[in-house]
Amino acid sequence: MVGVPTIDLQNLNHNSLTELDRACVDHGFFQLVGHGLDELIDEIHHQAEMFFRAPRDIKTNILRPKYSPFGYFDRELTKGKRDKKEVFDYHGKPMDDPVMESDKIFDFWPKNDKGQLEAAGLSGFQATLTKFYVENTALAERVVALMCSVMNGEAEKVAPLFDKDHSSLARLNHYPHYDPLPQQDRDEEHALGDLALGQHTDPSAITLLYQDESGGLQTESDEDGWIDVPPVKHSFVVNVGDLMQAFSNNRYKAANHRVLPVKTGVSRFSFPYFYFPKPGAIIETVVRDEEPVYRSFKIGELLNARMEDNYEYSGKADTQLSNFLIAA
Repeated sequence: MVGVPTIDLQNLNHNSLTELDRACVDHGFFQLVGHGLDELIDEIHHQAEMFFRAPRDIKTNILRPKYSPFGYFDRELTKGKRDKKEVFDYHGKPMDDPVMESDKIFDFWPKNDKGQLEAAGLSGFQATLTKFYVENTALAERVVALMCSVMNGEAEKVAPLFDKDHSSLARLNHYPHYDPLPQQDRDEEHALGDLALGQHTDPSAITLLYQDESGGLQTESDEDGWIDVPPVKHSFVVNVGDLMQAFSNNRYKAANHRVLPVKTGVSRFSFPYFYFPKPGAIIETVVRDEEPVYRSFKIGELLNARMEDNYEYSGKADTQLSNFLIAA
């Protein structure tokens, strides 16, 4: 059994890097400790609990519109089925950052014109989430460089794609045991799925994820089928995304993962950070001395199609990395 190894960033060695490589080849998941962000994890966990407990009007005032990837959302689809969760999507860049053009037409931070955030215990919400985003960016940069070195890749080709203009996204996830969408807002076309989150791969390079102790996250192993990604206190789960699979020339596997329904009376929280390059970045293999298995493609070719799949079910299969394979 391959398992999901825990890598200590303060104690990297040959054995731990071998475990990391084996996991990325088989199922695309490993865990990180020794990152120095334990206290910040506790802070954002508290803010997330307060946000999702807040009155519904605080959340629906920033309901994510179709033209923006940011804001509150309670009706996301995975392969045509509605996930049993509610989310808040954000970034931690300055609000006038030209990379995040959607901010010019939609401000996703909760309103506080009547002091409603203080009343809901959310006075530190924006500051905490912004700090978490910045720290995740620095950690993701370090992890991607490490993974490139392990897979014999040229990290110097990847780094420029994730400069200050990177377009990474962050999210708060809440998986309640009940349907978070009120009865009057439900429709038969977008029926609730059997899982809290249906199986999928992430279109990012990597995803950094904090998950609480509730469990339920699983990844698909080539060797062992569906396996648990067990919670490790104050750890970040790292999963390989589609872009890293492309960078690695198919050596590393974009993690096909899912979240099982939570038990009655339990609420599960997780906080993913999706590490994306800057708009217009060209994606291609960076592994030395290998013929590429994917054609070069612009990041938008993959991301735009994936975002559309989250809103409406077209009846077609979701856009996948395999669409960019070079024909044999």
